[in-house]
Order: sequence, then C-alpha cells, then structure tokens
Amino acid sequence: MANDPIVYVIDDDEGARDALEFLLDTAGIRVRSFASADAFLAASPPLPGACVVTDVRMPGTSGIELVAEMRRRGADEPVIVITGHADVPLAIQALHAGVSDFIEKPFDDKVMIEAIRKAIAAQAGEQEAQAERQHVRDRIASLSGREREVMEGLVRGEANKAIAFDLGISARTVEVYRANVMMKMQARTLSDLVRMVTTAQPR
Repeated sequence: MANDPIVYVIDDDEGARDALEFLLDTAGIRVRSFASADAFLAASPPLPGACVVTDVRMPGTSGIELVAEMRRRGADEPVIVITGHADVPLAIQALHAGVSDFIEKPFDDKVMIEAIRKAIAAQAGEQEAQAERQHVRDRIASLSGREREVMEGLVRGEANKAIAFDLGISARTVEVYRANVMMKMQARTLSDLVRMVTTAQPR
C-alpha cells in the first residue's frame, strides 16, 4: 500500500479539497491534501510515483507557479490543474508550463478519476521507458569502436558489403562484428536493434 501511487490535492477551498479527497479515497487512490501550494512546497512530500492535482488560482503561489517551481527542483511528476475560471489563455499557459491536464470546475468525477489514472499510468510507463533507454545505452557503451561503426551502418539500413566497403574491411569480418553487436545489444532481429538505438537517442 505504501508503494502505491499517491495524489497530492492542493486547493485553498476547504470544501473542494475535502470533496476531491473523498472522491479519490472512494476510488481506492491514496490521497493527501494541502491548503496551499506554499504549504505543499514547505512539506516537500515524496514525489516519485505521485500525481499532483492543484487549483490554479490560490493565495500565494499559484498552480502554474507551483509547476514551474517543481520543474526547477527537478521534479517531473504529472500535474493536473483545476480551475473555476474558464479562460483559454490560462489553460494554454498551464499546458506550456508542463501540466499533464487542465480541468474546469465543476468537473465530472469520472473525468477527474480518468485524468488521474491516465497521468499515473503515463508516468509509470515513462519511468520504465527511461530505465530501458539507460539499459540500451549501457549496452552501446560496451561495444568496441569497430562494433559501434558496424552497428551504425546496420541501423542506417546498409548491407554488410556496403558497410565493409565503407570501413575498408571484408564482408566476412562485418558478419563477425554484426554477430557480436547483436549478442551484446541483446537484439534478436535487426528491427530490434534499430528500435533500441532509436529509443536510446537523447530526447
């Protein structure tokens, strides 16, 4: 239970805060609430695996300013902004600030729960993807210089003979390097290799 995702609700409206807390609790989602963004930042609760749901207009630090401060601190957890003020410029500003969703009050309970579950699932998927990218980069780092050159040729779609010509070695030698690359990269097929190298590239 302690390792389950948690949602931090931040809203200066006590009624709205309690209602959202009750909704999430009923849905079986761990929740903790704060009366302001400043109180949340001061508490510095653990963020890995969490999702933040914050009102956009609050005394002190606003919801958008909160997102900017979280990003400044290196936190990239999903943030859902809720507001009773339906203005498009603010929605666009929130999206540019890096929020994962923007929901207007009064919101449908199902819409809120779906948005939270989607944000948590996307975050879990991204964490797995980041781990996979690092594994691939580690495998690439284990290749010799020549093996990497052969791999780059393979990823470009070049045939063994073309790679051999470019590198000034025999096609048979390329085959040996190719086998080593496939083994070290743990790639079953050429398409596997291409996918790995593509996903490992910096974003």
